[in-house]
Amino acid sequence: MSNSIAYRNYRIDNNNPQLANKRHLIQNSNTIININDNISYERFAQITQKFFKVNILEIEPTTQEIEKNILEDLNILIDNLVNIFSQEINKGKEVKGRKELVYDYFNYYKINLQEIYHWLLNNQTFSYSIYLLGYFSYHGIGIEINKQDAFKLYQEAAELGDMLAQFELANMYINGNDIDKDYGKAFKLSKKLSEKNFSCGMNMLGYCYRFGVGTSTDLQKAFNLYQKAADLGNIAGMYHLGRCYKNGLGTNVNYEKAFALFQEAANYGISSAQYYLALMYKKGHGTEKDMILATYWYKKSTENKSKKN
Repeated sequence: MSNSIAYRNYRIDNNNPQLANKRHLIQNSNTIININDNISYERFAQITQKFFKVNILEIEPTTQEIEKNILEDLNILIDNLVNIFSQEINKGKEVKGRKELVYDYFNYYKINLQEIYHWLLNNQTFSYSIYLLGYFSYHGIGIEINKQDAFKLYQEAAELGDMLAQFELANMYINGNDIDKDYGKAFKLSKKLSEKNFSCGMNMLGYCYRFGVGTSTDLQKAFNLYQKAADLGNIAGMYHLGRCYKNGLGTNVNYEKAFALFQEAANYGISSAQYYLALMYKKGHGTEKDMILATYWYKKSTENKSKKN
């Protein structure tokens, strides 16, 4: 993704439940985040140069107004990034794409990642800044990877009602990344997110019912949740719904629907969907056999998997 368009096509969504516990510094729900909005590229480059040349804790009283303006603009910048994250997660995009977006986003404003990390460290006022600091720690952005610190920060933000933190925390409980697995807590968090109409929560709750994570296996519930997530535009939900139609999980086998869902998810770059799309072309399930397209999608899937590693 080009750093010049990394975030410009996202809209500020004040109806997004993730924004409920944040200061609404941008009121127009139709505002498009681009260089002509509240923080222009030129203006932000200027104020960040001033900000990062001084220790904000040591600014003299005569510069209080500069400090106030800088903090407001940085809060807007972080606010926008978390809003974008919420959209990305609810689209069900893979982790690597979101991490690249962080680099593109701050690179566009010419902000050093270590500097923004230290700003987050000293400005733990809102749940979204706590969450983002956890994200930086988990992925080693501006600092070495520390998943234990990330876990603690996600917990803190989650307790404040931050739904992105709740989502990340549920993933950690399922995968056991440097923490003890806790399927019961993962299930509860997924259910809470689903009840708040968070499509990524629906998809995760579907996963819990599909594989009996923290609850009894219920293929019908899994299918219904994947369907709801897919209807809301969640790409991962589309992929899992395709698996349900392909294998008859909670529904009848329907190769045509499975093929269409794999095609849509594959076009968004979901490597697993690309693999199954290749398989459908190879076997002629839901479409005509086409070894050229089967080979193409196998190759795309392999390339995407290698990029993750």
